[in-house]
Amino acid sequence: MSGLTLDAGALVAFDKGDRRVVAMLLRAVETRTSVAVPAGVVGQVWRDGRRQARLARLLGAPVVAIEALDDFTSRAAGQLCGASGTRDVIDASVVLCAKRRGHAIATSDADDILRIDPTIRIVRV
Repeated sequence: MSGLTLDAGALVAFDKGDRRVVAMLLRAVETRTSVAVPAGVVGQVWRDGRRQARLARLLGAPVVAIEALDDFTSRAAGQLCGASGTRDVIDASVVLCAKRRGHAIATSDADDILRIDPTIRIVRV
């Protein structure tokens, strides 16, 4: 695997201790596999750092890059929503991040992601 871009479902599963997702992401950290998380996804799942220690450690791992949702990316995500007939800008930012990095997307909602880009590689969580 060349790397993983995570959506909110993947982070929630990790934070809740889903064994399969925890194992997958720990393996990525151990093997120094590139992992990316768009900043909007962090905002979707972050609630209380005192109770999300596992998630905080993952997000701070050296192999994990938090990708900014800057002006350029925001506009590109909006255009992608327009082109795909979808509304979720954060999902579109996940697709853009994965495409830029050559990653698969770890997601619990593959249907929404595939509506945006039916050619993107998916890892269902």
